[in-house]
Amino acid sequence: MLQTVWVSSPRSWALQESRSHHQGKKRCWKCRFVRTIIRHPCRRHAPKRSRKERMLRKIQICLCFCFVSGILYEISLLSSCVFSYLPMAQHYLTPEQVLNLGKSIIFLETTERLEPPPLVSCSVESAARIYQDRPIILFMRGLTNETALDINTSYTAFSLLSSMKNVFIFPLQMETVFQETPLLQWYNQVVPEQEKNWVHVSSDASRLALIWKYGGIYMDTDVISIRPIPQHSFLAAQKSRFSSNGIFGFPARHKFVWDCMENFVLKYNGNIWGNQGPFLMTRMLKTLCNLTDFRGTEDHSCQNISFLNPQRFYPIPYPAWSRYYQVWDKSPSFNHSYALHLWNFMNRNRKVVVAGSNTLAEKLYKTYCPTTYEDLIQNAKHRDLPGPED
Repeated sequence: MLQTVWVSSPRSWALQESRSHHQGKKRCWKCRFVRTIIRHPCRRHAPKRSRKERMLRKIQICLCFCFVSGILYEISLLSSCVFSYLPMAQHYLTPEQVLNLGKSIIFLETTERLEPPPLVSCSVESAARIYQDRPIILFMRGLTNETALDINTSYTAFSLLSSMKNVFIFPLQMETVFQETPLLQWYNQVVPEQEKNWVHVSSDASRLALIWKYGGIYMDTDVISIRPIPQHSFLAAQKSRFSSNGIFGFPARHKFVWDCMENFVLKYNGNIWGNQGPFLMTRMLKTLCNLTDFRGTEDHSCQNISFLNPQRFYPIPYPAWSRYYQVWDKSPSFNHSYALHLWNFMNRNRKVVVAGSNTLAEKLYKTYCPTTYEDLIQNAKHRDLPGPED
């Protein structure tokens, strides 16, 4: 059983409780009126009433029925609001319960770090804003039950992300994730310490297992969402005839994802970067489709799988990745894109978003992850403050 780790603020519950209390006061006069009109029940041996009295009695009963119906209707509305909010009551939900809601957006952190950097925070926040009706899940390898106790005070990014009602942060427990998939046998035999690219390989495997089991969309933690992806079964073309595995989506139990997991094990070679990632997706897609070059902004489709144009996620190709951290005379509109991959793997010099730099990346932060950007500014101000020794 996967274990739940979550941090949140109770403000929304307190607000809802105060509203319920206020509404309860407003309904008190209705309750008193109902008690007034029914407080004199008909006695068994009362004298026969006149037609006028009988008519008045019927009117009272009708009024009583109308008021009781109105009260029940208001209660049902209040209940529906409460129950619609319950799926986001994250204290009480396990990973399986959230994933079983369907249509999750899944992010993975397979390093041991516990403080998500700004780009990771921006990726998760942008998805939470674009897909407000879907669970956004960040699985982190470094999380355990022990680290869960101090998350709220030790790691500011957790409180930032968990303040969003559709964001969930869970430990990544690979052995549990790989259960009932072809990847379990591979995982039991592999020795992580001897793997050259273990962080990437373990991520490649985990994303396949999670999407196969539960369905939804997987995104790398350096992907900034800018508008919803309309397709349900899709792969993202990094360039013509070559698929990425940084973004893809399928319904649960999709045969293509199962075949990818089998091929992952059959042709496993951890020494070749990408062999279990984009190269895997590309070779499996080629078994189904005759891949051709893209023209314009068209998408391709094969076997009910959409192969999305590179413009959808990779309008800036990886050789030009540094352009995200440059100042543009005129910023691109990205009208044909659903999300933007910032190629963090290529960012060897660890370029970052600097407040006031006016780079393209800074503009993206301001627009699509403003909370992360505000936190970045506050941290920069805090670092610039003179210390006691100054």
